[in-house]
Amino acid sequence: MSAIEGYASLFGRVDRAGDRVMPGAFAAALARRGASGIRMLWQHDPNEPIGRWTAIGEDRAGLFVRGELLDGVKRGREAAALVADGGLDGLSIGFRTVKARRDRAGVRELSEIDLWEISLVTFPMLLGARVRVVDTAEARVAAALRRATAVLAG
Repeated sequence: MSAIEGYASLFGRVDRAGDRVMPGAFAAALARRGASGIRMLWQHDPNEPIGRWTAIGEDRAGLFVRGELLDGVKRGREAAALVADGGLDGLSIGFRTVKARRDRAGVRELSEIDLWEISLVTFPMLLGARVRVVDTAEARVAAALRRATAVLAG
C-alpha cells in the first residue's frame, strides 16, 4: 500500500475546460459522502478502482486529498510505481455541477459540486492538480507487515 496526497482541485484557477472552482464548492458533497464515499479511480474509469481516499477536505488552497493505492490491485501497484518514479502525478475530479454561473469573461464559476470520484490521471484538466507519494510511519509499518505476512505464507 502506498500513501499519496495532493490537491485534486485548486480554488480560483481556471482549468482547460474553462471552469473555476470556488471555495466551499465541495462542502455539501463531502458532508454527505465523506472520504469513504468518494471513489479513487484510474483515468476516470469506473471499472478501474485503484485504492481509497482516507481524507478529503477543503483548505484555503483547494481540495486536499490523502489516500492509499492498493497493492492487491494490479493497476494500484502500477499507479504506485508511476507516482513514485514521477511518471504520473495528475489528479482530476469527477463531478456533477449543482450550482454555477458564468462570469463576464465566460468562465464557469462552480459554487456547488456533487463530487463522486477523484482519479489519478496522466493529463489533469487543472494543471496544478497534483499528487505525490507520502512516506509516513503508517505506510512503513503497513509495508513491513505485508513483507512479514508474505514470508510467513511461504
